[in-house]
Amino acid sequence: MSVSTTATAKTLCAPLPVLGRDVTVPLVTGGEVTYAALDYAASAPALQRVWDDVAAYAPYYGSVHRGAGYLSQLSTDLFENARKTVEEFLDCRPDDQLIFTRSTTDSLNLLAAALPADCQVFVFETEHHASLLPWKDARVTYLNAPRTPAQAVATLEQALAARDPYGPALVCVTGASNVTGELWPVRELAAAAHAHGARIVLDAAQLAPHHPVSVQDLDVDWIAFSGHKLYAPFGSGVLAGRADWLQAADPYLAGGGASRKVTRREDGGVDVEWHDSAARHEAGSPNVIGAYSIASACKALTEAGFDTLVAREQHLIAEVRAGLAEVPQVKILSLFGDDAPRVGVISFVVDGWNSSHFAAALSAEYGIGVRDGLFCAHPLLRTLLGTDPQTQGECGAPEAAPGEKSLNAIRVSFGAGTPDEHVERFVSAVRELVTKGAKWTYHTENGRCVPAV
Repeated sequence: MSVSTTATAKTLCAPLPVLGRDVTVPLVTGGEVTYAALDYAASAPALQRVWDDVAAYAPYYGSVHRGAGYLSQLSTDLFENARKTVEEFLDCRPDDQLIFTRSTTDSLNLLAAALPADCQVFVFETEHHASLLPWKDARVTYLNAPRTPAQAVATLEQALAARDPYGPALVCVTGASNVTGELWPVRELAAAAHAHGARIVLDAAQLAPHHPVSVQDLDVDWIAFSGHKLYAPFGSGVLAGRADWLQAADPYLAGGGASRKVTRREDGGVDVEWHDSAARHEAGSPNVIGAYSIASACKALTEAGFDTLVAREQHLIAEVRAGLAEVPQVKILSLFGDDAPRVGVISFVVDGWNSSHFAAALSAEYGIGVRDGLFCAHPLLRTLLGTDPQTQGECGAPEAAPGEKSLNAIRVSFGAGTPDEHVERFVSAVRELVTKGAKWTYHTENGRCVPAV
């Protein structure tokens, strides 16, 4: 997955309209400023197109499946057409199954619950906790952090070559790191998995909002992502891929919608016949608005054109990285090096600053929202930060364990809705904070670094 950086600022498209782009926030130093939302990797703002589509549908909201009324039938059609739209967006195989879930975390836990007995799972320690932790009932091999894409492939091949060749196996890998933004060699990892009789699931939470993702081209068996990172924050996610393991497993949730037929037995119990379709794992009333919002976002991104969106994002990445490179006290975190292709996710530390303190000052004094802490990727951050602690500041990291208050970083992330002005203001604020210091005093309150009153 190579990216082009040849586009110039003059040829770049405007940012896509997002909700909240004109929101103003108060500054602790006085006055207000337009909020610069630079925490897309956590939750991206809703596209205006998505919000408008949801608002237009809302008066027609009704129960999904089996309802006889007009609104129910309309909602059912909307829900199932949304499934088709997302399948097209992901370039799924004709016999793949797409299940609407609550999030990437929910999707991967669903797949974990559907693993065949005695399945071996291989996962890099660099994964987000959503893809690192769900496999507790399987035989898990945690792989050390690679320092190049080639090393990632070699590490996986070595681990798979040593596995039990007769049982089922699954590889779980991210498409783009939620810490460094670096793209992983998904196609090559999939080829290695399949060569050793294993399957592979792609965590595309950070990839799908930034790049086209083709299940067939990457040759992955499953893909998972979240709506709230794809400009559709309405409580839905997606798991799409091969149907056999999903159809063979007990329903992820037992209840209405998952069952095709339920009968009483003479002994007083019940017999259940479960659906073989996606409904098997979609028990309860489906989140039709969440599913529809994801489909709307998929359409919006496709119509905008990923070539154009990627070119603009690469311009923003170059601006941020160049600006941070001019500040000697800033260290950008990376696994694969400066030349690695990446999405708009950049993590860094600042010499002499606790990262929580720095992030709090960016918010309170400049109206810039970033993230600080360990980003639900604790093993990766510990690898990237090493054993040498940062110089202590006034505030500790909200996610850090006792004795690790200094082990945290700052993450800036952006995407299709980010104006140039926001990244320019961010770079300027970093430079000013480092050279002049904070204008305000901060302390820790309820685990967060906040301005002192």
